[in-house]
Amino acid sequence: MLVTDDDGLRSVLDGETVAVVGCSTTAGKAAHDIPAYLQRHGYEVVPVNPFADEILGETAYDSLADVPESIEIDTVDVFRPSEETGDIVDAAIERHESVGDVSAVWLQLGITNDAAGERAAEAGLDFVQDKCMKVEHARLAD
Repeated sequence: MLVTDDDGLRSVLDGETVAVVGCSTTAGKAAHDIPAYLQRHGYEVVPVNPFADEILGETAYDSLADVPESIEIDTVDVFRPSEETGDIVDAAIERHESVGDVSAVWLQLGITNDAAGERAAEAGLDFVQDKCMKVEHARLAD
């Protein structure tokens, strides 16, 4: 489902484990500070970055496909350019279908891909684009 309303956003934010594709090792970058915020607010953050072994004290994985099935992912949060998101969404759909987890894909502020969103929605995933997970959490948290 393409999520645009507050109820839908709250539903996505109810997840517990967030795989962050493009998670950065560099403090001060949004792709580092937003996952750190999520971690401080009780989310389990699973960094996905092929150039790092560990981020935010967590093991970093080269790709979404490399995250062990024993780690149940609720949301895939994406910090990559819009043109790279199609393959990431397809990987999230593949994991949803093969492992049975991943219920949502969230493209951060400034990142959009309508075609990928349609594929995610058709596969039964919630899809958020061009919104900051930190901003929406801060705005909607009870």
